[in-house]
Amino acid sequence: MNANQFSKLLALLERLDKAKIHYTMEHSREDAVMIIAFAPGEYWESEFMLDDEVEIERYRSNGEIHDETVLKELFALCSDEETPTEDTVKQHDAIARE
Repeated sequence: MNANQFSKLLALLERLDKAKIHYTMEHSREDAVMIIAFAPGEYWESEFMLDDEVEIERYRSNGEIHDETVLKELFALCSDEETPTEDTVKQHDAIARE
């Protein structure tokens, strides 16, 4: 990360602080520093890369609220113990397209 890239990172942190936007900082890739900024119903991941690139991903909620029974889908998708069935995968694909 060159001095200009570091300046961009600091400028973003200053703006977030001034706007009182909650954020966290992570180092989950060896070539990047990530700032995760939180807004109502969404969050933004801004990665400042070693090669001077800035990548931003934005995640928005569709506003749908679930009860705790939906957690079984999380574990079905992410667990080695239980693999998702084809019907579960199709259901998640349909939700993702909405």
